[in-house]
Amino acid sequence: MTDIARLPKPTLDVWEWQFEGHCRQVSPEVFFHPEGERGNQRRSRDDRAKAVCDSCPVLRRCREHALASREPYGVWGGMTEDERVRVINRRELAS
Repeated sequence: MTDIARLPKPTLDVWEWQFEGHCRQVSPEVFFHPEGERGNQRRSRDDRAKAVCDSCPVLRRCREHALASREPYGVWGGMTEDERVRVINRRELAS
């Protein structure tokens, strides 16, 4: 089970940025892979999700949230789960 204690408190001013996300206009299936999806299908779906993120006005905020809260699933802030893990690991090694 995911430890949610590290997440920000659920107040409107902390989460309001999400209302501006381009992802709100797209099916969640674009951002979260079905069980067992691999290879070209997964890369293609991830690329579609990242294309939505590319022009999103809250890209930076979304990415900061995903890295800080260690979002375990899906494409957040234009980054896949594996990409986020690599960034987090690099940060931890550097500190």
